[in-house]
Amino acid sequence: MNPSSPATPADTALRSDDSIAKQLFLGNILEENLFPYPQIRARDREMLGAMTDAIDEFLADKAAALKQYDRDAEQPAEFIQALREMGLFGLIIPEQFGGMELSNGAYARVLGQTSSHDSSVSLTIGAHSSIGMKGLLLFGSDEQKQRYLPKLATGEMIAAFCLTESGAGSDAASIRTKATRNDDGSWTLSGEKIWITNGGIAGFYTVFARTDTPEGKLTAFIVEAAWPGVSHGPHEDKMGIRASSTTTVAFADVRVPAQNVLGPVGKGFKVAMSILNSGRTGLGGGAVGGMRTLIRLACAQAKERKQFGQPIAEYGLVREKIAQMTVDCFAAESAVWMVAHLIDAGGSDYSVEAAMSKVFASEAVQRASYEALQIAAGNGFMREFPYEQITRDTRILSIFEGTNEILRLYVALSGLKGVGAGLSELKAAVGDIFNEPIKGFGVLGSYTGRRMREATGYGIDRIAHELSPRLRKVAATYEKYTVELSKSSDALLRRYGKKAADMQYAQKRLADIAIDLFVGLCVLSRADALAKQSHPAADEAVSIAEVFARQARRRMARNVRGLERNEDAAIEQLAGAVLVHDGYLWDVI
Repeated sequence: MNPSSPATPADTALRSDDSIAKQLFLGNILEENLFPYPQIRARDREMLGAMTDAIDEFLADKAAALKQYDRDAEQPAEFIQALREMGLFGLIIPEQFGGMELSNGAYARVLGQTSSHDSSVSLTIGAHSSIGMKGLLLFGSDEQKQRYLPKLATGEMIAAFCLTESGAGSDAASIRTKATRNDDGSWTLSGEKIWITNGGIAGFYTVFARTDTPEGKLTAFIVEAAWPGVSHGPHEDKMGIRASSTTTVAFADVRVPAQNVLGPVGKGFKVAMSILNSGRTGLGGGAVGGMRTLIRLACAQAKERKQFGQPIAEYGLVREKIAQMTVDCFAAESAVWMVAHLIDAGGSDYSVEAAMSKVFASEAVQRASYEALQIAAGNGFMREFPYEQITRDTRILSIFEGTNEILRLYVALSGLKGVGAGLSELKAAVGDIFNEPIKGFGVLGSYTGRRMREATGYGIDRIAHELSPRLRKVAATYEKYTVELSKSSDALLRRYGKKAADMQYAQKRLADIAIDLFVGLCVLSRADALAKQSHPAADEAVSIAEVFARQARRRMARNVRGLERNEDAAIEQLAGAVLVHDGYLWDVI
């Protein structure tokens, strides 16, 4: 086990109400939540060693079968039963209900291990735990938990998350599935959900429907597949993750008892977002497991394949690919485990960090799949080798659980909200100076002090944690660009006000700066911890921290410049012209 895995709440003091990511937009590095890098709790370390060995033993023997499941687009019933018998449906369920009660960090590690063999296996397990029944853990009543968790822990009931509809993907407000409250307190549910993972094998659905009640417009329900009026369609024929079950799920005047409302009536949007936010560590863990496998395959291929009389591992452009895959994997792993720790340690504001880790990890594993396939060359394109399936399987990750485009906007708008609140307080403070001078000058002084520090460079937020000289230089990059992010956010809001909410190109640039900062700080913290532990690969970890910081600095500098000097207007005009003509503008004559 790697010593730098997520911690328990007791391992470190956490400012649980504060967000690392949101503070970056305000020019602050919340190092109390970043340093020292969290360690895995002893209980999970003991369990994980045995679990990962068992997973490897079980899945390694089924390599040929797993490939056939992908071609057949189905996991056989006996394979699902084997997953049940291994306890893989009870990973995060409390022990009192028959589960293993793994922390988020340990759970992400398990999904990383299953993903190193087959993504569809991880998806069947992950859709059950990360989102399918996560709402029951977060919002369920004691009675609901007693009734369902024991069956979910054994896999007698497999869970699925039913949110997406035709025309209602990221826009949950456009959901048309409807639930009407009856006189006896029960509900009548009607509608159809699409692309539901585990839809064809689940017995337990977390369903979101419009209720248009005085309490709110969207409500979550627990629905059993065996109830009259519940049905599912055939397995979807997918590009990747083909073996996992994906179907439509339909509800035709389904009677849902009052006691099966999940969370408060009318608060379904909060329930859905909480589930998705807390579930992203599983997806990130799966991406990391995939990258580890790709690096191992690429190394073996590069050493075995010879061209011009020597292994291609000796050529610079191949070595560059392997090194970059390693940098990306270490960085993704560092961020995913940090987010898991924030959740496990009782943090209440981690949704932006979860979104950042999902964006980074999902894109990193896709880059790795392309590079490993490229190193394999012609072999990579052939179905007898694993590369083409991994490439197909990873493509969904930037769409799953909130598209990366939506998540980037979420990151930016969440950060800008805090900056905007500060500007509003500043505006009010000017008036308060005459009415409540102490309060008014306090707000004004705080704001002007921050801006003076950023303008002069004196007194800006420095990382006080003791670092080696090499890592101290790395830290300076993040200190500088934390200031740049704060200044750029402030300038955007001052210049455009509320219109900034519609400026998606600018939001993407701010989000990418923030993502580089957060991921880079996680890398810095982990490299520092490994160096202080005298880990055998500590020097390589410090080198990764240096490489990532240099690459991030170039990206962040480009994004800061792009907020002022860009081709956004030309891009908008060109897109408009192409859309008007329904396609490419130049015919070949």
